[in-house]
Amino acid sequence: MEEKALLKVENLYKYFPLKTSLLFSKNNAFVHAVDGISFDIFPGETLGLVGESGCGKSTAGRTILQLYRPTSGHVYFDGTDLTQASGQKLRFMRRNMQMIFQDPYASLNPRMTVREIIGEPMEIHKTYEGTALIKRVQELLQLVGLNPDFINRYPHEFSGGQRQRIGIARALAVEPKLIICDEPISALDVSIQAQVVNLLVDLQKQMELTYLFIAHDLSMVRHISDRIAVMYLGIIVEVADQDELCENPLHPYSQALLSAVPYPDPVLEEKRKRIILEGEIPSPINPPSGCRFHTRCSKAQKICSVERPEFRKISDKHFVACHMVRET
Repeated sequence: MEEKALLKVENLYKYFPLKTSLLFSKNNAFVHAVDGISFDIFPGETLGLVGESGCGKSTAGRTILQLYRPTSGHVYFDGTDLTQASGQKLRFMRRNMQMIFQDPYASLNPRMTVREIIGEPMEIHKTYEGTALIKRVQELLQLVGLNPDFINRYPHEFSGGQRQRIGIARALAVEPKLIICDEPISALDVSIQAQVVNLLVDLQKQMELTYLFIAHDLSMVRHISDRIAVMYLGIIVEVADQDELCENPLHPYSQALLSAVPYPDPVLEEKRKRIILEGEIPSPINPPSGCRFHTRCSKAQKICSVERPEFRKISDKHFVACHMVRET
C-alpha cells in the first residue's frame, strides 16, 4: 500500500503586485515569486529545498503555512486543503505546522522573556497553563540544549546559536507534525551550523517530526535530507533522493550548483570541473518564456526558449524539468 503524503503541494503560485509611485497608473506588473510548484513530503521525511538567493524558497515555505495567501494552487496537510481554511480552522491546523525562521535576532521579540516566547504558542492553543506551562518551557529548553534556569532571560542575553535553539524550542512547543526550517543556519557562525543541524536530526528521531529544510548550502542539505528539490526562479527543476541528486544531477542548473560545493580532498577539488553560469539572473517580474534557465544554460536549444519543459519522471524517485534530458 502506497504511503500517504503528510504535505501535498499542487501547482502553487504566489505573485506580489509591484508597487509604483505613480498615483493614477494602472499597475499590472507582478513579482513571480512562486510560479507553479508541486511536491509531496511524507511522514518522518526531510525534503531539502535548495536554490540561489531570490529563487522563491522562503516565499514557498511561508505560502505553504498560509503566512502568505497563495495566488492560486492547493496545499493539502494531512488531507485538509489549507488554501480553503481560515479563522479557527486554520488556527487549529497551524498547531500541527510550525516554522523556524532564518534570522534568530529578528524572529524573537526583544521585550519578551524566554518563558513568554516559548510559552506563547501553548497559551494561544491552550495546551498548558500555570505551573505546568513553566515546567514545559524548562523541558523544551533542556531538550534543545539550553539551561532551564535561563527561563527569565531576554533574547539579547544569548548568542546567535542559542537564540536559534530558542526558536527551535518555540516551534516544538505545540508538538507539531511538520516544521518548515527556513534557512535556519545561514545566519549562524560556521562552527555552530553543524551543531544546530545535528540537533534537528536528533529531534526528528525523538519526536517523529517531518521537515521541509530550506537552504542554499548543498552540503548541509545533503547531510539532513532524504530527498532534495532544486528551485530556480520560482519553479522546481529537479527532485531526487539526496544521494542520487548529488551523484547524478541531470538538470544543468543542479549540475552548476553541485560543482560549487567544495570537496574536503584537495586532489579531487583540483580535478573537478567548475561550471560557471554566464549572464545575469532574469528578473522575476518578467521571467523568460519556455525554460526559465535557458538564458544561462550552455545546453539550451531553440525549443527551450519557446516551450516550458514538462516535469517528468526519469527514473525511480528522480524527476526533472529539462528538454535535453531523456528517460533512462
